[in-house]
Amino acid sequence: MKKKLLIVGGIVLLILFLDQLLKIYTKNNFIYGESSPLLGEWFVMEYIENPGMAFGTTFGSKYWHKLALSLFRVFAICGISYYCFDQARKGMKLEFLIAVGLVLAGATGNLIDSAFYDFIYEFDPCAPVNRMEGSGLHTKCYGINWEYRNSGFLMGNVVDMFRFQATWPSWVPMIGEKEIFPAIWNVADASITCGVAMIFIRQKAYFKK
Repeated sequence: MKKKLLIVGGIVLLILFLDQLLKIYTKNNFIYGESSPLLGEWFVMEYIENPGMAFGTTFGSKYWHKLALSLFRVFAICGISYYCFDQARKGMKLEFLIAVGLVLAGATGNLIDSAFYDFIYEFDPCAPVNRMEGSGLHTKCYGINWEYRNSGFLMGNVVDMFRFQATWPSWVPMIGEKEIFPAIWNVADASITCGVAMIFIRQKAYFKK
């Protein structure tokens, strides 16, 4: 059991390191909205921030919306950590524990942004990245009334940077010439997706009973 947990823990720490390294690099070297090609024109690095869940999905603009989302992440991380330990104790396959670890790493990576980035980086309510209509917080920016997001512990944005720019062929009904995957994402999002996909695809191997 100890060996399995050490392997899973090592993978979680590696993903967290890569996730935070890329986020910090992006914040320090990109202007908000700036993009740079990685693999031709179909895969680019584009700096955005979002106040919501994975892949830029939003949950709401009020203080309690963001707090509820962040607290959900905290409880989910605690629950997943306990579940992973419990399954290792019961002798579950290493492959399954790694899949759970990927979900854990992704959730933790995005929580770190929300919890600490507002203290690491100076908060500017007039920055486009911090604009949040419906928040109820108002100030004057650039001569106009400006609504900005809540800030502080568990209130921060999540940094995203990867984007696919491929489109469906024009002959495909309904979705022709539309983007195949328009969301902008990060390493944490990818980790969660891979973990969930592994569990879904391999569930019969994991849960034979």
